[in-house]
Amino acid sequence: QVQLVESGGGLVQAGGSLRLSCAASGRTASRAVMGWFRQAPGKEREFVAAISWSPWSAGITYYADSAKGRFTISRDNVKNTVYLHMNSLKPEDTAVYRCGYKRNELNYIYASSYDDWGQGTQVTVSS
Repeated sequence: QVQLVESGGGLVQAGGSLRLSCAASGRTASRAVMGWFRQAPGKEREFVAAISWSPWSAGITYYADSAKGRFTISRDNVKNTVYLHMNSLKPEDTAVYRCGYKRNELNYIYASSYDDWGQGTQVTVSS
């Protein structure tokens, strides 16, 4: 099992930026993927971005259309941390953001395919 702890959420005005962090501990698979999802009240969990986790991989990234051009996912394998840099935030980005771990790159957009989750961090964007 991989333990995940998110941080970095908060309240920000529209147009602002935040950086979320997800610290991972435990043994990870060679083809693992780390993903960010979000869930707003009354809505289903939504894929945001994902990145291949292994330090021997090319750091392949994947983004939802809503995140392209505004969000950037990155990793630091020395710190065992994945980041989500969010720019040009909009009120509709308000949600609880959670990071997830899965053992391979298949079906990375589906929350049900992830093996472990963090507790989440709240992001609130005011208009």
